[in-house]
Amino acid sequence: CTLGSEVALRVGGDFFFDPQPGDSPVNLVLIAGGVGINPLFSILLHIADLHGYQEGKGNRHKLGTVKLYYSAKNTSELLFKKNILGLMNAFPGKITCCFHVTQQRSQICEELQPHVTGK
Repeated sequence: CTLGSEVALRVGGDFFFDPQPGDSPVNLVLIAGGVGINPLFSILLHIADLHGYQEGKGNRHKLGTVKLYYSAKNTSELLFKKNILGLMNAFPGKITCCFHVTQQRSQICEELQPHVTGK
């Protein structure tokens, strides 16, 4: 987003992301904390499936980018972190993630280091 951009915000409840062929592309920012990653991870997997289908079969979906911000106490509590890293590697520039840890006591593994911020 840039200054003055219009954004839509949805917190909790019953929500989903289901773009239809012909819809204008949208860029998503997903924000999760702890186990709140579950529904957002499902959305991320759906987007990855659409990207994969689009690349393989000329899908008519027009997809934007996805940026996931995900916070937990430490890296061991970041659910699906290896899957998320795999999605970032599979769709570079289309799916990105920034992990944030608030109480990390041990060294962060090398694979996660470029994507982790924290205290």
